[in-house]
Amino acid sequence: MTISYFEPLSRGISRMNKDLFHPFDLRRWFIVGFSAFLAALADTGLSGPPISGIRRRPKGQLEDILYFPQKAWEWLGQNPGWAFAIAFGLFFLVVIGIVITWLSARGKFVFLDNIVRGQARVAAPWYEYRNEGNSFFWWNFLWLIIFTAITLTYVFYCFVNLQALYESTRDGRTLILPAVLAGLGFFAISVLSTFVFVLFRDFVVLIMYRDRISGWRAMEKLLPLFFSQLHYFIGYGLFRFCLMIVIIIGITMIGCVTCCVGFVILTIPYINAVALLPVSYAMRSFSLEFLEQFGPEYRIFPKPDGNPPRTQPTSI
Repeated sequence: MTISYFEPLSRGISRMNKDLFHPFDLRRWFIVGFSAFLAALADTGLSGPPISGIRRRPKGQLEDILYFPQKAWEWLGQNPGWAFAIAFGLFFLVVIGIVITWLSARGKFVFLDNIVRGQARVAAPWYEYRNEGNSFFWWNFLWLIIFTAITLTYVFYCFVNLQALYESTRDGRTLILPAVLAGLGFFAISVLSTFVFVLFRDFVVLIMYRDRISGWRAMEKLLPLFFSQLHYFIGYGLFRFCLMIVIIIGITMIGCVTCCVGFVILTIPYINAVALLPVSYAMRSFSLEFLEQFGPEYRIFPKPDGNPPRTQPTSI
């Protein structure tokens, strides 16, 4: 079995070119672009570590950083009005985040269905794949909670240990190496969490869509393939990361050439999804073409009879 990265990318670009430009239909672009907008609502990039190192600072500034959690907690206790306002704001943001995550989970199946069938629909796949979309939302939300808990625990652990080290020496220079190591540890957690969520988005959704099963069942099907072909999936993640860098550079160049008009247009979320539809369409097609290389049981694009290959629907 030969696994390639450039060949499925080439097929994905060819499919995008055929579906979006031959013929070009502006109405189709806006419909499919809306499904791409929904699908990408909750997608986020890799974030950097909050602790990138501690330079030599005045003693007061260094202590403000090290003891920020305790001082923030004391301030909230002394200002109950602000504490209530901040708690209410955080609760509101969490609710909005949950709604956006749910919309994005449902939208991923709408966008995927439009690509697989070469159509431009929103309402029909929204209701047809509601069980799969809801299942993916809960599965994705569970992992989001797990990684958030891991990250907060790690950050708390770093603060406690850096404080203990500082109190024992009272020399900020001794914190440089531990702070750098703490930042690298957070970076590793960020990379791992991003890789897991990319795995969910790019492959678990495909298996759920194909076999009409829950996120848990899809993960059970994917894991044996994933661990047996781990190096290929790691290569996929690295290749995809490099592609995103190239895409960002291209978008930046276009924005500069258009005297920043392109940047202004891309700040409008829905218009952004429509303008960058060829990119999202090709990248999603790339993930389908890549997975199909592992055997006919992972084929998702329609057979010659026009029907997507899938097993008997399974209730969730």
